[in-house]
Amino acid sequence: MLVKVEQIHDSGLKLDEPLAQELLGTALEGGESGQDTGFRAMKPSRLKATLRRVSGGVLLEGQFTAHVGSPCKRCLKDVELALPVSFHLNLVPESMARGEGFSDDDEKSMEKKERQQGETGGSFELDDVDQEVFDGKTIDLDPIVREQLLLALPMNVTCKDDCKGLCSQCGTNLNEAKCQCETKPVDPRLAPLKNIKLSN
Repeated sequence: MLVKVEQIHDSGLKLDEPLAQELLGTALEGGESGQDTGFRAMKPSRLKATLRRVSGGVLLEGQFTAHVGSPCKRCLKDVELALPVSFHLNLVPESMARGEGFSDDDEKSMEKKERQQGETGGSFELDDVDQEVFDGKTIDLDPIVREQLLLALPMNVTCKDDCKGLCSQCGTNLNEAKCQCETKPVDPRLAPLKNIKLSN
């Protein structure tokens, strides 16, 4: 999903684009890094985003809902959840990041124009927004979406807050049935003592 900077007019650029399930799935499965997250994409989504030129760069505000699935950390039952992903990024051209090709006069002119138009980055300071570097001409949204999805993932999920999990001895799902195992398993170090026969 590519956006050319020249497409971003003074009033900004609004996007409402589909996110393929394959794109989300690749991110969750680790892609080139090979580090599987344990989550999987359940269906496609849609990215709603706004891009505005700010202080020589581009301010990107985006959001989407990722429908993901993962085993419950206690009972291993499949859990599906709708994960809201929201982000604000200040995209900085490589030339600016290196301090090239952007004079103080250019910066002052840009800031003055933004004040006149009321496009100052919303209700937050640009210094508080995460920065990403791009080539200055084209913004590739796919890697941004993948990164933001990974950042939004929870450490793990449970099917419900009071999930009882699996019996550590027989593996029965204790949410569905009660097993006959001893509630207090014998310490394995003491187990041999069971076999000792005491004589009178």
